[in-house]
Amino acid sequence: MSAAPALVDGVVSNLVVDCNDLGLVSRFWSGLLGLAVTESDEQWADLEPLPGGRLTLSFQRVPERKEAKNRLHLDITVPDVEAAGRRAAVLGAQPAGPLHVPADVGPWRVWRDPEGNEFCLLTRAG
Repeated sequence: MSAAPALVDGVVSNLVVDCNDLGLVSRFWSGLLGLAVTESDEQWADLEPLPGGRLTLSFQRVPERKEAKNRLHLDITVPDVEAAGRRAAVLGAQPAGPLHVPADVGPWRVWRDPEGNEFCLLTRAG
């Protein structure tokens, strides 16, 4: 089976998170990642580009509530998983499971933002 042709000059520019309370969720992620909200209206908000400058985290107001586990989530590499978790909790996140400390990789934990969207805080081993 041959691979389908790629999009010509296609670049992923935005990762979009659906939410009900646009202000709450965009402020949470702005505070967690230390990125300013650069554009915002009643339906949409953008943070400044993620480090590297090619991808923007965006938020879109939707009427339906989140009902199941995310099919896509962010893994956020931090120097100290527990310190980052305390910061996330102050901003309104809730842990979604225990702290994992496997022998072969760094520690990690799943969290939920204020509307329940999952993300992971992790430290790479080595």
